[in-house]
Amino acid sequence: MRIGIFSDVHANVEALEAVMKAYEAHSIDRYLCLGDVVGYGANPNECADLVRSVAEKTVIGNHDAAVVGRMDYSYYYEAARRALDLHAALLSEENFEWLKGLPYRWDLDDVDLTLSHGSPRRIEEFDYIFAPEQAADCLPIRDELNTLTLIGHSHLCKVFALYENSVEELPAEDFTVEDGVKYIVSVGSVGQPRDYDTRASYTVYDSETRRFEFHRVEYDIERAAEKIFASPLERNFGHRLFLGV
Repeated sequence: MRIGIFSDVHANVEALEAVMKAYEAHSIDRYLCLGDVVGYGANPNECADLVRSVAEKTVIGNHDAAVVGRMDYSYYYEAARRALDLHAALLSEENFEWLKGLPYRWDLDDVDLTLSHGSPRRIEEFDYIFAPEQAADCLPIRDELNTLTLIGHSHLCKVFALYENSVEELPAEDFTVEDGVKYIVSVGSVGQPRDYDTRASYTVYDSETRRFEFHRVEYDIERAAEKIFASPLERNFGHRLFLGV
C-alpha cells in the first residue's frame, strides 16, 4: 500500500494543490495529514476543504487546536495570535467543527503507523522533536508506539531511530525500515518549510516494501505571498515563504 503523508499546510492552498498534483505520480492508496491545516496563510477554508476531501486520517495540530479553542495560545507572539483569531473568524462552521473534533493521535495498526503532530509523549502539549535528546524523551513509551511514528510541527524533515535504550539521528533521506527498530519521522511542511528549501515538503510510505520517501515540489510562492500581503495577516508570513524559514 502506498501512503501519502503530509503536514503543516498552514492555509497555503497553492502549496497544498502542488503537493496533491505531485502525488499523482506516486500511485497513492491513502492520505494522512499530521495537522496544522490553518495558521499563517491566506486560505484556511480552502485548505481545510481539500484536506477533508483527501485525507483518510488527520490529527490536530497546535494551530488547529488554538483556532477552535482547544488550547491557550496567549503566549504566542502577537502576529501569530492575530492570524489565529482571523482564521477562527473566517472558518466555515463545518470546517470549524471538523478541526474541533480531530484527535491528537491515530494508531494505524494495519500499516504499523502512529500519527501525532508533535511528540507522542505528553501529546496535548505539542512538544517539538528537533534533536536526538528530544526523541529520547519518547523511549519510555517506545513499546506503545508502532514501528513508524510520523510527526510534523517543526517544519523540518528529520529521522530518529529508537533502539531499546538509545536514539540515533539518521539522514533525512529515503530509507527502508529495519526489523527491530522503531522510528520517529518528521515529514516537513507543505506550506511553511523552515529548512531553507522553499519547496513544499511531502512524503510517501510503501507498507509492502517498508520504504519511506521524502519529496519536494515547487509551487507558486508569489501568488501565496501576494494573498498574504493583501490580507490583514503579518507581511512577514509572506516574506519568509521566499526564504524557507
